[in-house]
Amino acid sequence: MSQAKPPGRPRLAPVLGGLGLLAGMLLIAESARWLPPEPLSSTPAQNDGEMTPAPQGPIHDARPSQPARRIAEDLIAPPPLDPSGTQRIEPRPPLGELGLAQWPKTPMPQDWRETLLFRPVATSSAVFEAMGRTVAISGTVDIDPGRTCSFDNSAWPCGQRARAAFNAWLRGRALKCLLPPDVDRFAIAAPCVLGKQDVGAWLVSNGWAMAAPTGIYGKAEAVARDARMGIFGPPQ
Repeated sequence: MSQAKPPGRPRLAPVLGGLGLLAGMLLIAESARWLPPEPLSSTPAQNDGEMTPAPQGPIHDARPSQPARRIAEDLIAPPPLDPSGTQRIEPRPPLGELGLAQWPKTPMPQDWRETLLFRPVATSSAVFEAMGRTVAISGTVDIDPGRTCSFDNSAWPCGQRARAAFNAWLRGRALKCLLPPDVDRFAIAAPCVLGKQDVGAWLVSNGWAMAAPTGIYGKAEAVARDARMGIFGPPQ
């Protein structure tokens, strides 16, 4: 025989469910007391549904202004000077040769023109022939091809070596020289450039020519002598 269930047990389930629901509601209500307060809204206040405009324009300081203090005016401000007591003196000499201004270039005759001379051939260290013309580089002193130089009691043909160095540097490239209209029948001294390089400056600074006494390459020759370049150095 099966055992009979107690008559009052089925009614306990709804009663226990209702008690659990009531206990949950009480816990939710009590937890609201321990929550932190909500932060204030950062949105601007509204008036009848419209935004209140922020004030515009510069803000002026309403405090009264005060003048700046004057401190040691006799030390900061320059004292008045009497122009009659001033004296003009000569400028001091430069501290070195680097501070000297360059001499102005000698004006050339108006009929002289820049002329391209093609396929130049050096006949000595500072003289070349091209297109039937013989041109010596102005501002330089030529080294004769037959000259010999001595270095540490050793003689060597510096004149031939200087001419060979000039030819090797030219390599048949065209020179631009400032020449008069007709120079076919006689040699002439003229300034020349190879590209942007001054020919006289290259020859003297490398020791393959000397500077003329009245020329502009005196410092270049001094540098070549100190460095023992070209004819001032050992046999090459």
